[in-house]
Amino acid sequence: MSTGIHDKYESPLTSRYASPEMAALFSPANRYYTWRQLWLNLAKAEKELGVKGITDEAIEEMETHLILTKEDFEIAAIEEKRRRHDVMAHVYAFGQTAPKAAGIIHLGATSCYVTDNGDLIILRKGLDLLLDKLARVIYHFSRFADKYKSLPTLGFTHFQPAQLTTVGKRATLWIQELLWDLRNITRARNDIGFRGVKGTTGTQASFLSLFDGDHDKVEALDARVCELFGFEILYPVTGQTYSRKIDIDILNPLSSFGATAHKIATDLRLLANLKEIEEPFEKDQIGSSAMAYKRNPMRCERVCSLSRHLMVLAQDTLMTNSVQWLERTLDDSANRRISLPEAFLTTDIVLSLLQNISEGLVVYSQVIQRHISQELPFMATENIIMAVTKKGGDRQECHEMIRVLSHQAASAVKEEGKENDLIERIKKTEYFKCIHDEIDSLLDPSTFIGRAPQQVDKFIKEHVNPALELYSEILKQDKHVTLSV
Repeated sequence: MSTGIHDKYESPLTSRYASPEMAALFSPANRYYTWRQLWLNLAKAEKELGVKGITDEAIEEMETHLILTKEDFEIAAIEEKRRRHDVMAHVYAFGQTAPKAAGIIHLGATSCYVTDNGDLIILRKGLDLLLDKLARVIYHFSRFADKYKSLPTLGFTHFQPAQLTTVGKRATLWIQELLWDLRNITRARNDIGFRGVKGTTGTQASFLSLFDGDHDKVEALDARVCELFGFEILYPVTGQTYSRKIDIDILNPLSSFGATAHKIATDLRLLANLKEIEEPFEKDQIGSSAMAYKRNPMRCERVCSLSRHLMVLAQDTLMTNSVQWLERTLDDSANRRISLPEAFLTTDIVLSLLQNISEGLVVYSQVIQRHISQELPFMATENIIMAVTKKGGDRQECHEMIRVLSHQAASAVKEEGKENDLIERIKKTEYFKCIHDEIDSLLDPSTFIGRAPQQVDKFIKEHVNPALELYSEILKQDKHVTLSV
């Protein structure tokens, strides 16, 4: 039955959804390229500090062969099968392609020099990619909020109609959480340090031997390698690995973003059901294989589906850190190979979906107005009571008249399926004749939205724009962006 083409499982995170940039970042090619960079910079720093036997030719050969070829991967695969050790297999493969450096590659280092430092380099780059995408999402939702800041819409509490808000003001609630995610992920990115050269159990014993007991040179080597990779933080102490608590600090804000994304997508799914707002729907898109008329919110549904996966991935880091015995145990490795890339790939996919959604949201203002008209008469009753009182009416008597008419109108809506005719009932009642010429103005939706438009303006000016200032160059590259929100 097998054709040999599709007979192996592939993660849909990479085969269907992830961006090329994020998929490439966590690829074997980039992982082992990063290892070779680490071996190169270690050799450079050791040479600078006087370690003998590291020649210019060796350094040049290493620099020339940082990118792995198909043959390099084949050599490493054969060697790993024989040695059952991926790092030593790649030390061997690098030595085969850079023979003048074969004797000094990995000098003084332990496996975690390349695996852990490599992970930290990749994770930091991954957060940079995510922050750029998150800035775009915030920007597009902010444009949406600004455009619809004055469009009244029903507010909902308990998913029951409540006082009016505006379409744009509701969007600021989403944006505020996204801004907190931007803050949290930025903190996590800036807090990532470098493991450095710490040796097998973190004591730097091998490097102390390499430098004949010179402690200052060991510290200089640690600092120099950190500097070569552009890290400002060097972890002062480690066991064999960097503390797996760092992974918690990185994945927690990603999982927290998952909760934000799920809430936004859920809100949009509810609004799509009301036919007030829809995500983009392409001309030839099919909503259902059976029901041709359907316009399912499949992007928002996918956001919810993937966000649930993202939210639980942080649990892996908590459990892994809690069982790292003493200087290290290897039961972290297989879990991290799955949980760390999946967290980044999933976040990347969710952000791509949110960007697509935020760029193309469709607002049906007439449907929104119809929903308002069905509920606003009830909400306007307090204004009507106040207007009658100003004309000399009795507040309690007016309240009772409104109560009776409201119940009659509600009964017609619920039991007979009719439209809300409370206002017509009020207009036909002699008692309210004194305010007949004011009733329409009392029902103007714009008078029920409070300071929503002003809140949107202030929020964008004082919170969104300053947060996005660091990303102005990235936003300029987006063809959909004009920088005047």
